[in-house]
Formats: sequence, structure tokens, C-alpha cells
Amino acid sequence: MTISESGTIRFPFLSESVISHFELTEAEIEQNTIEVLQRKIISEDFSAFLDSIQTAKLKFETWFFEFRCSLPVRGLRWYRVNASIEKDGKGFVFYGRVSDTTDVVKQELKLKISEERYEFALEASSEGIWDLDVNTKSVFFSSQSMKMLGFEEKDTVLSIDKWDSRIHPEDIEKYKKDIQFHFENKTPFYKNLQRVLTNDGNYRWVLSKGKVIERDVFGNPLRVIGTHSDISRQIEKENELKRTLEILNEQNKRLLNFAHIVSHNLRSHAGNFKMLLDIIESETDQNIIDESLIYMRANSNDLSDTIENLKELVDIQSDLKPTKEQLNLSQYLRKMINLLSDEFTKHKVEIKINIPNDVTVSFNPAYLESILLNFTTNAVKYSHSKRTPKIYYDLEFINGVKVLSISDNGLGIDLEKHGEALFGMYKTFHRHPNSRGIGLFMSKNQIEAMGGRIEVESKLGFGSCFKIYFNEEL
Repeated sequence: MTISESGTIRFPFLSESVISHFELTEAEIEQNTIEVLQRKIISEDFSAFLDSIQTAKLKFETWFFEFRCSLPVRGLRWYRVNASIEKDGKGFVFYGRVSDTTDVVKQELKLKISEERYEFALEASSEGIWDLDVNTKSVFFSSQSMKMLGFEEKDTVLSIDKWDSRIHPEDIEKYKKDIQFHFENKTPFYKNLQRVLTNDGNYRWVLSKGKVIERDVFGNPLRVIGTHSDISRQIEKENELKRTLEILNEQNKRLLNFAHIVSHNLRSHAGNFKMLLDIIESETDQNIIDESLIYMRANSNDLSDTIENLKELVDIQSDLKPTKEQLNLSQYLRKMINLLSDEFTKHKVEIKINIPNDVTVSFNPAYLESILLNFTTNAVKYSHSKRTPKIYYDLEFINGVKVLSISDNGLGIDLEKHGEALFGMYKTFHRHPNSRGIGLFMSKNQIEAMGGRIEVESKLGFGSCFKIYFNEEL
């Protein structure tokens, strides 16, 4: 191609390949002007085509340009021109080659579309991408992976140690074991569920998957590509479902136990009533009849107490999720002590509270009052007659759980003999006029309804220690 001093563009030589590519007719070859190409090059590219020629001429540099042509037979085609420039006495001369890049461009477009679709799919699925170079231990993390951890949403390359340092200590061993198994070809792909520390200091559940895509001649991994999925919500839902099933199973057990209690207790009262009625119907002695009526009245009172106790039990067990509040433990203890002050004075009870004033527990207010009252009144009721009653309230943390200990120096309980029946309904272990065998049973049900548990240590003749483990989940 030549450009005269006046700017006229002509093509003094056209190869057979160029003629074929651009589907030039003999008339168009004879015409031999830029107007011929103007009819071939699509209008959106033609101005830029001319500008590229002028730029190459002014800068006296290689002419490089890509453009599209609309041809009669082959339709839309992509071309790339690459030509060197020289200057002669008449103007400028460009010589080089024109390549048909249509197939390459189509592949690039397909790849671009595929990448866009993949990016869209990743964003829609909230999955992040990671790409590990095993030798350098550097990892490419996609913007979605970084967003997952609460960092700036952009693609980032970090050391693998940066990610590993954020994995929960309880999960790190299995994580390393799982990925090593895949490195050693013991598993077809890598998969691990891990808790990862986010930028705000909380942990999120991340499902990490990957596969070695390149190994050296010895089979050692060189490159691993995988995905990150934030499944925290799924884990939370699974845990919630698990807790609900546990509650329902516990409710079913309690319902069965309740049915046994009702059957046993009401049958006992019904049997007593029947026996007394049989005596009254068959007896002619008025004194015996009057005495039977007295027993019937007592049995009726006992039945009323039983029904009231069963009602309390129903109230506890019918609520799947009793209300919880943050309660100041020390304040509730002192409130209970004030309530029993006359009783403590009467029995000369010594109280020792080793609980910080600011400690709170997540519990139901009515349940906490009832439990503290039950264990404290039991400590007074079953105090040893030959020593001053002492009650100790201590708080400790066991594996991060708040544990309230209520200890006394009273009569104690033979756990080898009564351990299994200790928290049973209407179970008593010492002779006392006010023993009903309902307090420990109710307290245990209230504690378990709050998601906690209770343990007991006791020695006959020396005293008892009840430990209440609080569940702090609201």
C-alpha cells in the first residue's frame, strides 16, 4: 500500500490471498482505490481504519490494526493487518500481511462469554475460587472468597499460611489431613468443612473443595484449583433442627414418664378411694364409717396435691422454649436469702456466697427463683442436728460453662443406694414431716428445660453438693 504526498491511498500489489480473502472482483482490482475497501469494511470500523494508517504514517511506526469486513459470500470476517513503513520520493510505502483472524476472535468471544457466565454463576452461588501454587505456596483468592471473610471484595494473591492461620484450631488437623490425602492420590478430590475467622472476629463455616490439576513427573502436586462456599446458614439451620429434634425427643421421653407418673399416682388414690368406699358401704359401725371418712378426706387432699404437682410439671414440660433473660445471679441469691431470713435465724444457718456481683446467667426468672429456693430449703430441712447448718454458693467456669455449686454440711444422701432415684417424683431419702419428694424432681426438669444439666456429689452423714450447669444460649 502507498500513500502519496497528497494523501492518495493505492494498492500497487495485491496477492492472490488478499484478492481471495476480500472477494475482490476484476473491476474492483482495476479500480484499486481505498473506496473499494470502504465497501468491504463495516462502517463502524472504517474511520478507525483510516485513522490507524495516518497514525502509523505520522509516527513512522509499524501499522497494526484489527477490523471487520462484510463480504458477499463469507459474511462477517475479522482481519488483522501488520505492515512495516518506508518512505520514498513519492510518499510512504506500507508492506506486510493481512491475516483472517475470524476463528481466533470467535474462540476469544466464546471464552469471554464462558468466563462471564462462570463469573455470574459464581456470584449467584456465592462461591469463591482459589488457585494454589504448591511450590510457591501462594494462593489466588477470588473477590468472592475475600468477601466471604469480610475483606475488600477484590481478587487477591496471598500465602497459604495466611488462610491456614484463620482456620479454627479444632479444625486445622482434619483440614491438613484431608488435603494431604488428596495430594497423595488417596482421594479423587479434596473436600473439607472448616470454621474460618473473618475480619470482624467471628467464625464462619466454609466448605472448601478442590482438585489437583497438574502434577510433576513424579506425581507430586503442582497446582490445585478449588472453591469456597459459605454454608454458615445451612449449618445453623441443621443445628437448629438438631436441637429441635433433641427437644422433641426429650419431650416424648418426659411425656412417657409423665404418663407413668399419672397412671401410678392416680391409680393409688383411686385404689384408696375404692377401699374406703367399700368399707363405708359394708360397715354398720358409725365410728368406723366416720374414721373412714376422715381417711377419705385426707386421701382427697393428697389427690389435690398430686394434681397440683402434676400441673406444675405440665407447665414446665409444655413450653418447648421457655423465656430466657440475662439475670444477675448474686441479686437473685440475696433476694432468696432475704425471703428465708426468719428460717435461717431460727436454725442459725451460716451462709457463704462466693459469686462476683456482676455475674449474669441466661435463665428463666421464675425457674431460677424456684431452683434456688428448693435447694436452699432442702439444705435447711435436711441439716444435721449435731452441727451448725452451713450453706455455700460458689461459681466456677468448667470448659467455658458457668457452674453454680450449692453445698451443705447436712445429712447427705447414700448415692450408691438412692442415686438412680434421686431426682424421681415423690422420692424421699430422710424422714421429715414436710418431705414431699417433689422439689428435686421439679428443679431438674426446670434446669433441663433451660438446656442445662445438674450433677450431685453427696456422702451420707457429711453433706451434699449440687452443681448446676447453665446453658448460655438465648
